[in-house]
Amino acid sequence: MSDAIDDDLYRRTEALLEPGDIRLNGVIVRTGLSGDEEPTLHQATLDVGDVISEAAGIDPGETYVYSGNDDERFGVNQHQGRTLEEEEFVWECQQLMRDGTYDVVFYYEADADQTAIVEGVEELGFDATGVRGD
Repeated sequence: MSDAIDDDLYRRTEALLEPGDIRLNGVIVRTGLSGDEEPTLHQATLDVGDVISEAAGIDPGETYVYSGNDDERFGVNQHQGRTLEEEEFVWECQQLMRDGTYDVVFYYEADADQTAIVEGVEELGFDATGVRGD
């Protein structure tokens, strides 16, 4: 586990991945971005979503982001990547303000390449900690 996150956030992320209809894995992304940098946070969320899509074998150009602003069942800082064609789930995230900066917790189907996701997020310049749900 990266020093960039605390044990509580890691355990909370694991709880999100508990067995349900589909097996999930996750990644915690420490952005270092403050509330004044929301446009950059938005772009970072899209970029990480593209990394996850690619690792799941889905062309990022074939996905869109469904946001909490669009649905009363979602929180304001909760977003979901879906496929254009079938509106299938690709990833979901929650943007959490912690200690003055955003950490973003993403989760996605466990068959996506976990190593590629963590490495891809780090290549974007963020600290990343993978969390396995199995």
